[in-house]
Amino acid sequence: MKEKIKAALEQIRPYLQQDGGDVEFVDYTEDKIVLVKLLGHCAGCPHRQATINGGIARILQEQYPEIAGVEAVQ
Repeated sequence: MKEKIKAALEQIRPYLQQDGGDVEFVDYTEDKIVLVKLLGHCAGCPHRQATINGGIARILQEQYPEIAGVEAVQ
């Protein structure tokens, strides 16, 4: 599953990079939570939670419904 998530993040990454940001896969927990680290402008953006919930989580959960959620780590 981790490799599938990483591949999906590769599809999302160009959209974040357009705005000077990026995303890095950290882990996939036993609770089916994807942990990511936001980089660049995304790390300090006041809209980072919307990026995670409305963008990254939505796309990952559409592709893999078993994912329970996405959380950002520092």
